[in-house]
Amino acid sequence: MQTGLWIGGQWRGTLGEHGEFEVIDPATMETLGHVADGSVEDMAAAIDAADSVHETWAETPARERSVILRRAWELMTEEAEDIARLIVRENGKALPDARNEVAYAAEFFRWFGEEAVRGHGDMRRSPNGQNWIMVTEEPIGISLLITPWNYPAAMATRKIAPALAAGCTAVLKPAAETPLTALAIADLLARAGLPDGVLNIVCTRRAGELVEHALGDPRVRALSFTGSTEVGRTLLSVAARNVVRTSMELGGNAPFVVLDDADLDAAVDGLMVAKLRNGGSACTAANRIYVSDRVADDFVAAFSERMGAVRHGNGLDEGVELGPLVNLATQQKVADLVDAAVGAGATVSVGGGSEGLPGYSYRATVLTDVRPDADILRHEIFGPVAPIVRFKDDAEAVALANDSEFGLISYLYTRDLDRGLAVSRRLKSGMVGLNRGVVSDPAAPFGGVKQSGIGREGAAEGMREFLEMKYTAIPYR
Repeated sequence: MQTGLWIGGQWRGTLGEHGEFEVIDPATMETLGHVADGSVEDMAAAIDAADSVHETWAETPARERSVILRRAWELMTEEAEDIARLIVRENGKALPDARNEVAYAAEFFRWFGEEAVRGHGDMRRSPNGQNWIMVTEEPIGISLLITPWNYPAAMATRKIAPALAAGCTAVLKPAAETPLTALAIADLLARAGLPDGVLNIVCTRRAGELVEHALGDPRVRALSFTGSTEVGRTLLSVAARNVVRTSMELGGNAPFVVLDDADLDAAVDGLMVAKLRNGGSACTAANRIYVSDRVADDFVAAFSERMGAVRHGNGLDEGVELGPLVNLATQQKVADLVDAAVGAGATVSVGGGSEGLPGYSYRATVLTDVRPDADILRHEIFGPVAPIVRFKDDAEAVALANDSEFGLISYLYTRDLDRGLAVSRRLKSGMVGLNRGVVSDPAAPFGGVKQSGIGREGAAEGMREFLEMKYTAIPYR
């Protein structure tokens, strides 16, 4: 298990004075390992390493970049179980969730390995007939990638793969809670044949200081960030000083709407995935559950039964469906939100609390009698708590769903496709899961509107975040 910084193709300790920091197992609350605590000097060294090879990597034929990414997919697939278990140990999620994450993460290497060799740009004749308009897309340059703790593998590969496919070199700053997975991916890419310096990884407990330094370096031309909207706003202001290209995948507060004609069994199945995938610690998690008055009693009964049957425990244990949250602060935040909701009149239908559970766990919880203006509906819960609100008609459902500063994803269940598409068009979000509890796909453009972000990840759009358009005028012959 690597625990150093990955800079210029070498594992090394920090140049700073802080030494190392602990990585904690959320299930046992024991120290899993110690990782080098990067400094500003380390970040500068990582940018120097990326700069030293960025022209060479940009000029590397797309087929060669593609082969390396394809080999990374093969290695990650072969070593999936080991990586999944590492994720569980530093993140806390249940092993089935971790296995799904690794498969999803690996797919970004395969997808962008294929995307790297597809042609971008075009040639057109000017309207006056005097010249050709040649449009090409070129690597934007050194890219700073910042990833969160909730999907330590998938959020890393979702940024690394398109950056490398586009011909950019990169510096990755992973979350301090989950650095080991990112370091394992660096090792994997090195074995896949990635040249030294193309990808560099700096782990740190002082992210703000290091990121501000990086964004102040004129050689850094792109920032790809996944994290909270609050931090995203700060990074946008810092990036603006050097007019750095930004791609922001920020917070979510997803509504899950069950219309009166929905297949309730399918809706319950979908909500179990949309709510409990990754233990609820996902920007795509269903946070606000809106159910038609006409079917609410049956839906709540069925959903509560399923939530009450969820098996909690250490994510590595056989049969466990819901592991602990990542740390004490996250567990306390979830508990505080539930306590406040109950104090405001909500009823705990099932779950609540963490008694008898390992580490930083919180029980799968259903809240009913939640008012449409309840404070819990304004927060990204990031835990296994489902507050349920009733509505009377489609117009009210849409109004409630759109009543948020966020707009990442919405979920909608109905048997009527025309009705579903009509309502989907009115939902103010970048993505809609229509009769589906999960939408993530490397071949789809992932991203939101409003305060949920800027730009898209995945698909061809994800690679274009790392490409700069150039127009060349050529005399017509």
